Amino acid sequence: MASMIQDIALKTIRGDDASLADYAGKVVLAVNVASKCGLTPQYEGLEKLYADYRDKGLVVAGFPANDFGAQEPGSNDEIATFCTTNFGVEFPMFEKIVVTGPEKHPLYAALTSAAPEAKGDGASFREKLVGYGITPAPEPEILWNFEKFVIGKDGEVVARFAPTTAPDDAELIAVIEAELAK
Repeated sequence: MASMIQDIALKTIRGDDASLADYAGKVVLAVNVASKCGLTPQYEGLEKLYADYRDKGLVVAGFPANDFGAQEPGSNDEIATFCTTNFGVEFPMFEKIVVTGPEKHPLYAALTSAAPEAKGDGASFREKLVGYGITPAPEPEILWNFEKFVIGKDGEVVARFAPTTAPDDAELIAVIEAELAK
């Protein structure tokens, strides 16, 4: 599985060819992000997490997606400008992709297959979405923007966290630190 996830072809937000193999030997936190979501302020926490741990081997990888409530309508250039201007994002950003449903990007098909259940308070968030008249995708699909996958140095998915899990959540930090220590 490791080589499969690391070998999936990606494009950076600027259109350059990439893959997670570019970060082999590092711990990757893959996050599907959006600019117009109630969880968008998590960009700040993700950037702080990246700043705090990048020298220890963590890479935060942002994957913009417009799958939920059309909350990422912009072009790749607009998204890049938004992230830099509003949150000082320096972590790697990738081109806008689809993360759920029949058109989902192969990376997200692999991630959700490797970690079908998210840690954290996904059930309560799912209930909130239903309360807003939104029908959430069934598990193992991505629930909403800002779901997080921790990928170990070997390319194996080691954990998945619900969208409401903050970047400074103790359990998330513990998983990242344990992987960095390997």
